[in-house]
Amino acid sequence: MGAPMSIELIVLIVVITALVFDFTNGFHDAANAMATSVATGAFKPKVAVLLAAVMNLVGACLSTEVAKTISSGMVDDALVTPQTVFAALVGAILWNLLTWLFGLPSSSSHAIFGALIGAVLFQAGMAGVHWSIVVSKILLPALVAPVVAGIASFLATKISYHGEHNAPKDAKKRYRTAQKVSSLMVALAHGTSDGQKTMGIITLVLVAGTMEIQQIFPDANPWWGQAPGSSPHWWVILLAGLAIALGTYSGGWRIMRTMGKGMAEIEPPQGFAAETSAMAAILASSHLGFGLSTTHVVSGAIMGTGLARTPEEVRWKTGGRMLSAWLLTLPAAAIVGAGAAWLAHLGTGGFIGVIVVLVVLSVSIKIISSRNHISHENVNDSRDVKVLAKAALSSQTSPIPNPFIPPLPEKLGDHPMANTTMRLTQLKKPKPKNKGTSYPTTPRNETPSTPKADSRG
Repeated sequence: MGAPMSIELIVLIVVITALVFDFTNGFHDAANAMATSVATGAFKPKVAVLLAAVMNLVGACLSTEVAKTISSGMVDDALVTPQTVFAALVGAILWNLLTWLFGLPSSSSHAIFGALIGAVLFQAGMAGVHWSIVVSKILLPALVAPVVAGIASFLATKISYHGEHNAPKDAKKRYRTAQKVSSLMVALAHGTSDGQKTMGIITLVLVAGTMEIQQIFPDANPWWGQAPGSSPHWWVILLAGLAIALGTYSGGWRIMRTMGKGMAEIEPPQGFAAETSAMAAILASSHLGFGLSTTHVVSGAIMGTGLARTPEEVRWKTGGRMLSAWLLTLPAAAIVGAGAAWLAHLGTGGFIGVIVVLVVLSVSIKIISSRNHISHENVNDSRDVKVLAKAALSSQTSPIPNPFIPPLPEKLGDHPMANTTMRLTQLKKPKPKNKGTSYPTTPRNETPSTPKADSRG
């Protein structure tokens, strides 16, 4: 199917695709750090995502333990080809875009893990996956971490509201200030966890490309070459950090609406409790090299704080949709990854075909999302994320003004026509039918008096 592509070109395309995935990871997970702060008013939306982007970049440069787990721990890098990694990235990107469209805070981490497992299974079979690592560092943390974060957030919320009985009136203002610190720390923790995942993917493709070249030219040592088990290059760390930071700055407002408003109404004390609990869980898991889903952790913390204050207001329907997306992420991404791997290994035509599919589906999802556009201006206007149905007009949307009627002010009594006998919807008084007849005027809020009987009989 055409002349074979050079290994160097394939590696370059895969690295660029990995950075695209990192960008989608950033806007998909921006809500993890800032949804509660935006919902409570601690940060304005645009300021929130800017600061989160900076902290994600810093966090991505602090550690490489998670990157090592992905590049050499989860799969056998000796059995992986650049085409396999490319297929995994395509599967993860498409799943991220699809769940973003529906406003579902699914796991970008599990998307790339599932897609990579599916692609490797197609390429190398069961021997290509280190199942013990998958269970111990991916599946078990996925089950345990949200529960731990939820319990910690529940207890922290109870303590916060117990102390608030004797707290000054400006306690919520102080919690908003504390949220500014805690949300930034969550963004930092997110960078140390999710920022490293793309580093691991790029490192994996560099190792696979180097080994493939050395099979043909044993003494070859390309400048980008990498040995199995080694840490990411400095330029890989920098590019991955920048890509996730740019993605975070783009906002991901659809998912931010779901996490900030869709699960429970959050007050400043709750936001602070949820953020500190999530931050502790994410930082601990990153230190241990767990491929943890920050989305799962933050969602668990939000549900925990909602149960602690107003359990009757927790929106279990939204939680059920999220749980369904969590359960589907690994197998669905694995299926897409395996299908992309099959197509990518058909030769140059198949590889280009995967690129075309990725571009066409990505553009289609973007066009569909524009039907119900969500941005920093309307992220808090509703609880729901609409896809095909037309969204209702926001309460903040002004109607088209009538040039003949003065606009209604916030207080109706201030309207220039409020103290007249004319109704606000009328343009002028009706003309009397007879010249000598006039319409009685009735003061506002008074009932008309009963006419007196004619004494002339």
